[in-house]
Amino acid sequence: MALEPRGALVLFSGGQDSTACLAWALDRYAHVETIGFDYGQRHRIELECRSVVRDALARGFPHWAGRLANDHLLDLGLLGRISDTALTSSRQIEMQANGLPSSFVPGRNLLFLGFAGAIAYRRNLSVLVGGMCETDYSGYPDCRDNTLKAMQLALSLGMATPMTVETPLMWLSKAETWALAHRLGGDALVELTIDQTHTCYLGERGVRQDWGYGCGSCSACELRRKGYEAWRAAA
Repeated sequence: MALEPRGALVLFSGGQDSTACLAWALDRYAHVETIGFDYGQRHRIELECRSVVRDALARGFPHWAGRLANDHLLDLGLLGRISDTALTSSRQIEMQANGLPSSFVPGRNLLFLGFAGAIAYRRNLSVLVGGMCETDYSGYPDCRDNTLKAMQLALSLGMATPMTVETPLMWLSKAETWALAHRLGGDALVELTIDQTHTCYLGERGVRQDWGYGCGSCSACELRRKGYEAWRAAA
């Protein structure tokens, strides 16, 4: 398959989904950069995983190494200070009266895409790639397809240049996300995902499960575990 000549910027947290998206982008685009955000998240250990995963991808997949370029890490600490959520403070994760879990950080993905768009504009990149999904997810409204389509339009209009927001996981279950990683990078990419990526909202990396590290009980761990078990059962 011929590589896309446009440059891509992947919203890369160091988690399972964004790692699958990074592999997806490296398989398609000749030039790929990454961007991450430090917003005071409880599970900020994911930020430490980012460089580990990038280095492992470059070493383990030489055909991708030459396509993987600059990384950008932005300080969005203000978001954490104004959010007052279970993802940015030591609170229990529970369902709220509005039907959303207390881990929902209002405006997070909107801000991420806005800042990513600014970096992409300056770097002459025209594709933003994110791991948002509304199949197996926690109900966050800023992960929904309509939200992402609206952001693509707003970014393109507001910067007077075409911006494409790609969400390769949007309609995939977590089992299908595991399958995508295996299709893109075989057992090596699956093992890298298990060993090096981080998903747990509580930042727990003390115990390695079959599907990776985590507390095993938060919603992020539950989705990851169930997806892994479903994928393995169908394999």
